[in-house]
Amino acid sequence: MMSFASFRGQWNLMEPGNITRISKFLLLGFSERPELQPLIFGLFLSMYLITVFGNLLLLLAVSSDSRLHTPMYFFLANLSFVDICFTSTTVPKMLWNIQTQTKVITYEDCITQMNFFITFAGMDDFLLSVMAYDRFVAICHPLQYMVIMNPRLCGLLVLVSWVTSVLHSLSQTSMVLWLFFCTEVEIPHYFCELNQMILLACSDTFLDNLVMYFAAMLLAGGPLVGILYSYSKIVFSIRGISSAQGKYKAFSTCASHLSVVSLFYCASLGVYLSSAATQSSRSSATASVMYTVVTPMLNPFIYSLRNRDIKRALKRIVGIQCYKNQSSKG
Repeated sequence: MMSFASFRGQWNLMEPGNITRISKFLLLGFSERPELQPLIFGLFLSMYLITVFGNLLLLLAVSSDSRLHTPMYFFLANLSFVDICFTSTTVPKMLWNIQTQTKVITYEDCITQMNFFITFAGMDDFLLSVMAYDRFVAICHPLQYMVIMNPRLCGLLVLVSWVTSVLHSLSQTSMVLWLFFCTEVEIPHYFCELNQMILLACSDTFLDNLVMYFAAMLLAGGPLVGILYSYSKIVFSIRGISSAQGKYKAFSTCASHLSVVSLFYCASLGVYLSSAATQSSRSSATASVMYTVVTPMLNPFIYSLRNRDIKRALKRIVGIQCYKNQSSKG
């Protein structure tokens, strides 16, 4: 049983005079050296513009070509939209801070950024799992594909992904609202990441860490297990195909998705496992770039370069635009 002295000591730590809710944080970014700021600004601005332009182009290609109105491309279009939102929650604020030479982010903006970041990260996770299930049905049950993956089921899968991601984000953000920070907190990151916020709090964070890692295991591990199960069935089914051409055709439909899954999970799991083991915040911030910026930037290229349907739709869009420009000049 807790003694009166220890209880009193904990109560004193919680007095308003000792702990107050601060109104702002400082995002330290990648480096505090002034000569590196233009290089960092140019690099991240380029990656952000490529991400937005590439994913918007992919969205336009899927929406404008009726031959791409299938479950696989429906999920791909949703992934492109989520990737734009995912990157937009972190990079513009960092670019603004570099441009204005300030590191300040208000408490409200930090909580809002964290909420949207967790939501879109969860959506990325769930959509990759749903796309793996789509490939499983297409390869293992090709004759029943259009019956199983009907529009109602596709819409329901995306809706459930959104609802689960939003509820998970609200639960995690609500925990942070109960944390206290003793002084003006310097976050050694370029955005308000949940893990870093819990590490920097001066109140008891045992329950927060417990809930955070349990939710990560459940909501990240669950879809990962689903992806691994789907691809184990896919591999078993491909092995049963007699012709080498048939095997190659079946595997080629999964290659792009496998590449994106590998990038996303290797980068995100690497960041959280390394931060938990080493507590190196700077290295964690650098590693986070892989799944927060690089992966969303590469997704349109991975899916379009190996996909003839996407390339045909993009050529059609570019051809129409060129024709309009020539007509206007004529």
